[in-house]
Amino acid sequence: MTPKNKTAAHELAGNAQEAGFTLIELLIVMSIMLILMSLAVPQILKLTKTANETSALQSVRTIGQAELQYHSAYPQNGFACSISQLGGAPGSGAPTAQASQLLDPGLASGNKSGYTFAITNCSKVTINNQDMITSYQITAVPQSVGKTGDAGYCSDENNIIKKDPAGGTNCTVSLGQ
Repeated sequence: MTPKNKTAAHELAGNAQEAGFTLIELLIVMSIMLILMSLAVPQILKLTKTANETSALQSVRTIGQAELQYHSAYPQNGFACSISQLGGAPGSGAPTAQASQLLDPGLASGNKSGYTFAITNCSKVTINNQDMITSYQITAVPQSVGKTGDAGYCSDENNIIKKDPAGGTNCTVSLGQ
């Protein structure tokens, strides 16, 4: 190489070193990003949990309304004692007492937005050899307490929703409806 070429090569090498980030600069940027993410992730999880609880509360209301519709459509049966009785695929034929098509299939599956839904504690009377459900309890519990939701929700044939702050089915706290 001639001296003139050496100078040009040194200038190119110097420019190449100035154009990139140093390892320390990259580590500092990554550290700042990790700190920001560590602050944001808990807030995102909290918002997700709140959204799941709001969805569960609305779903309990929806199931309660479906129970009233079921009671009107099938008075000889009273209320449904299983969430699947309120579901059913709309394209599968006419609604029946076992698949009344009052709930969308997603909710009728019993799982939605991190919560598990059930109809339990059914009371029945028998009239003319026909069982009639006279009372029930709708329950909605988080699939993972503390992660998918904190509170459990319950309702009955009176459509008064209460909650269990511990995430179970011991619903004693009124929601002030």
